[in-house]
Amino acid sequence: MRTFNTGRITFEYPDEWEVEKADILSNPDCIATLSKGSDNLINAVMFPTATNLDDYKIFMEDAISDDGGVIIASDFVEISKKNAIKLHANMDTPEINFDIHTYVFIENGDIYIFELRTLDVSGESERQFKNIIESFEILK
Repeated sequence: MRTFNTGRITFEYPDEWEVEKADILSNPDCIATLSKGSDNLINAVMFPTATNLDDYKIFMEDAISDDGGVIIASDFVEISKKNAIKLHANMDTPEINFDIHTYVFIENGDIYIFELRTLDVSGESERQFKNIIESFEILK
């Protein structure tokens, strides 16, 4: 396992995942991008927010549905000793069909969104993603 640390957050990730250069030009809130081959991509963003988990869950579900996605599961969970939203959806575009797995945390006026986009039907990438999220810490 390797450790990703921005000075504000930290998490561990498996050796087969590679840290990519975060595209902060098109997404200035991006704090991490990791990939495993061409079929798996994790993006993590963080920004100040005045919302709460209840309201953001509705917003997120509406955004996925508006983009043509099918929500498979959307729940409130406790992971990494924090309350979070856990969402699983499927996106089917003319170019590609993929699953999205998302965890959303809101702590001290900041929102942290971790999203896995994957073509892996074996569940291995999803399991690794969950392990990454379980190691997520907000540094003080």
